[in-house]
Amino acid sequence: MLIDLHAHAPLPGYYNQHDHWGPFFEKCDDGDIRLRVGDWVLTLGSPERKAAVKAGKAPSLEEYFASWSDPKRRLANMDAAGQDAQCLSVPSHCYMYWTEPEFSVPYARTVNDALAEYCAGGDNRLYAWAHAPLNVPEEAAKELRRSVKEHGFLGLNAGGANFGGLEFDDPAFDPVWAALCDLDLPMFVHGYNQSVSWGAKANDDKYETTAIVGMQYDETRCFWYMVNGGVFDRFPDLKVYITHGGGYVPYQLGRLNQTNKNLDTTYNKKELIEYLPNFYFDLELHEVIMRQAVLDLIGADRLVYGTNFGGSDAVRHDLTEGLRISDDDLQKIRYKNAVELCNLDVAKIGRARTAVAA
Repeated sequence: MLIDLHAHAPLPGYYNQHDHWGPFFEKCDDGDIRLRVGDWVLTLGSPERKAAVKAGKAPSLEEYFASWSDPKRRLANMDAAGQDAQCLSVPSHCYMYWTEPEFSVPYARTVNDALAEYCAGGDNRLYAWAHAPLNVPEEAAKELRRSVKEHGFLGLNAGGANFGGLEFDDPAFDPVWAALCDLDLPMFVHGYNQSVSWGAKANDDKYETTAIVGMQYDETRCFWYMVNGGVFDRFPDLKVYITHGGGYVPYQLGRLNQTNKNLDTTYNKKELIEYLPNFYFDLELHEVIMRQAVLDLIGADRLVYGTNFGGSDAVRHDLTEGLRISDDDLQKIRYKNAVELCNLDVAKIGRARTAVAA
């Protein structure tokens, strides 16, 4: 079995929600369709899409939305990738933490209802992370609880840093942590393009640096702020899954651990590395040698499978191929850890997959 916990779903149901912020998908002068959020325009795109644009075969807006709005198309692509189930999230460019609460709070509800409707057509193979207005933590906790109760979502989707000026060490987030612990569900952390909130300078970020470098930096900030801020001392059962191979955490773990001891002000009561059991990482890295290094350092018990399915830099091959690993540990990464982390009904997924094969 194979469960992908890092997959994106840009759905028409939550676009065109705000006169300025959108988010919008628009046809550009070169024929390509690009995402715009406020003044910011996403320039990343897959090689296949860019080749189609160059050949004059770019889809119309109607065709583009149709390709995303039909869950059966996703299921077919999942079958081709050998995936039994996916957990979907709103693309990180559309989090809207930088907007006023009067918009971000109802927008989160709109996003989650659209995700739920889409997943309902997924033959028990599609699940979702709840989006929440984390610039208003108390409202975020309410929306998380609603999404889990009404839609059966598997946990919270969150950026790594800067939630309307708040950071994860702020006690204002305690209602969110309490909700996650009450629900026994994790937080899925995926950084976002901070440049989206820069106003007129939003497109001054050369080469999409805030995405390619900044997302992992913010994901590392999440780890750093939560540990230093004593979050896990107050909420020892809290579980956090950081994508993109864990930001930069596994690769600088020793330095983070030593620096934590040298800081003048910290609130963690244990050594930094002792909080690793609260964290999960995926293997969304493009080199076998790096995936093996994370496996050797972190261990299979804290690793899950996530490909950035639907993203421009998605890993399109089997992330576990080529690893030096026992079969038991292999199955932990491919699905067992996800089942335990998100309280999934593996029998229901199995029945759905068997029905497809038949």
